[in-house]
Amino acid sequence: MIGQSRETKPEHSEGYTLPDRTITHAYLTVNPYSRPQIPLRQVKGIVVHYTANPGSTPQNNRDYFEGLKDNHKTHASAHFIIGADGSIMQLIPLSEIAYASNQRNKDTIAIECCHLDRTGKFTDATYQSLVKLVSSLCHTYHLNKDDVIRHYDVTGKLCPLYYVRHQEAWLAFKKDIAV
Repeated sequence: MIGQSRETKPEHSEGYTLPDRTITHAYLTVNPYSRPQIPLRQVKGIVVHYTANPGSTPQNNRDYFEGLKDNHKTHASAHFIIGADGSIMQLIPLSEIAYASNQRNKDTIAIECCHLDRTGKFTDATYQSLVKLVSSLCHTYHLNKDDVIRHYDVTGKLCPLYYVRHQEAWLAFKKDIAV
């Protein structure tokens, strides 16, 4: 279903489960700028990002990534985007890389999180969905809490901003991950 949306609940063909969440699968069109269809051969980590675009939605961010196939501005994407309302959209199958984490694209799953203001702090709904999604992915791929990192930990980029500026909040998030 390339380039089309469908909702699934609670189990997916990708192996992870989120019994109390609906995942909207809105896969990007295959293209060299946001969905190159390069195989993700082994998942060694999960990278948490923030959109750096206050007030945007998963659909807004999906549209941006989809548009890269036409405007060729950069290479960018993510496997998942979590909305400020806690909704989850999957853009890339977990068997493929996303262009999100630089040298870690080859072995990580990327999750972008929407936020409401310049602080980059996630809403409670976003946070709860992130905890559940990361916990499920850790279980599926046999990862531990140390395998969950920030974009900052890969490149030094202030992403996700709130968790870079508030180390204690990042550590509290990692404690909430159920592995």
